[in-house]
Amino acid sequence: MMPPTAQYLTDFAYIAAIALFILSLKWLSSPATARHGVLSGEIGAAIAVVTTLFNPELVQFKWILIALLVGTMIGIRLGLVHMTAVPQRTAMSHAFGALAAALIGISEYYMRIPHISKFEMTEIALEVIIGSLSFTGSLIAAGKLQEILPQRPITYKGQNYVSLSVLGAAVVIALILILHPTRVYFFPFMVLISLIFGVLLVTPIGGADMPTVISLLNSYVGFTAALLGFVLNIKVLVVAGALDGSSGFILSVIMCKAMNRSFTNVMFGAFGKLQVSAAAEKEERTVRTASAEEAAAILGAANTVIVVPGYGMAVAQAQHKVRELYDALSKKGVDVKFGIHPVAGRMPGHMNVLLAEADIPYDRLIDMETANSEMPQTDVALIIGANDVTNPAAKTEEGSPIYGMPIIEVDNARTVMVIKRSLSPGFAGIDNGLYYMGKTLMLFGDAKAFVGDIVRELSGGAHV
Repeated sequence: MMPPTAQYLTDFAYIAAIALFILSLKWLSSPATARHGVLSGEIGAAIAVVTTLFNPELVQFKWILIALLVGTMIGIRLGLVHMTAVPQRTAMSHAFGALAAALIGISEYYMRIPHISKFEMTEIALEVIIGSLSFTGSLIAAGKLQEILPQRPITYKGQNYVSLSVLGAAVVIALILILHPTRVYFFPFMVLISLIFGVLLVTPIGGADMPTVISLLNSYVGFTAALLGFVLNIKVLVVAGALDGSSGFILSVIMCKAMNRSFTNVMFGAFGKLQVSAAAEKEERTVRTASAEEAAAILGAANTVIVVPGYGMAVAQAQHKVRELYDALSKKGVDVKFGIHPVAGRMPGHMNVLLAEADIPYDRLIDMETANSEMPQTDVALIIGANDVTNPAAKTEEGSPIYGMPIIEVDNARTVMVIKRSLSPGFAGIDNGLYYMGKTLMLFGDAKAFVGDIVRELSGGAHV
């Protein structure tokens, strides 16, 4: 039993940690305060962990220290990745968090049998099911992002019925265990079926929807942590998990709206099958190309430029060259801004993170609505590796799978330039009619190399 004074200190520490978690979410909502958000979240987590370690019920620290050392080594390795690998690293973090919660739930079940109430069994069953499916689902998402697995949807006839039947089987077993907790032989089947459902859930989802999938998996892991807090009677874990789960869910809703898609369409629509736009089927079209010298001349003569970054910029690791381009144009008096689409890249806020790494000023980053309002007055829209989020088919082709999705309307700019390796479709698997417009110039090549060439031309041919 904890002395009253120690209990008061513990409660105060947990309240402080919760307050820091809430402030972290608040500050993370703006690029200008994001660093404070990360720091406050880290401090809050450290306070919660250290306070828990002072619990008098802990009498053996050996395994905790071993787990701490192993986790630290894995965490350092996961953290030392290129910025392009952050999405799959994030998915792996979700997988580890979900696995930890599921394993604790499994151990709690076997420790409490046969003295386990129906309410406790309900908590454990929900936590283990969500944690298990989040674990395997996150692994599949990481595999797709790392391109170990195909990024296109892997589908078969009746897949949704199969997937929901598997989930239904796990729920039925959970209900049996809630009514009869001592039927221990059912428990491993519930865990195994939940693991299988996680694979079935994410495998049919295409690369275009990975940002939403990552956000949704983060939500699942948060709710798993909250359920674990109920199981272990740790209030700070309940609150932290609920904050994580609800914020992840809200972000998923925002991202679905940004794509004009529903949750069911994202999770079960097999979005991303290779298609050809209706316009492309009608006729063979040609594109206009330009060299780095020509692109530099157009950009240098412009008054306003809006850069629209996408995953191609991340793959080429071109963000630092883009910063050099921003500096070179700014010195010439060009007003340069960066239009950020909510789902550009492979995870929420991917482009913001990359541009922040290159020290692009926060006030130069504008959201989609602002970019669209300014686009008609913009001299040059420069797209670097973005595809689906600039595709006019979202506005003009009713049969297109992205029809109705809000895009950055670069086609309203006076001149459009696109840096891209080829004319291949984006993650949505559809042709982009933007590339064939009379005002569009295609700059074929690696984004990092091409932007570097433009910077050299703007600097008078000097080595950059």
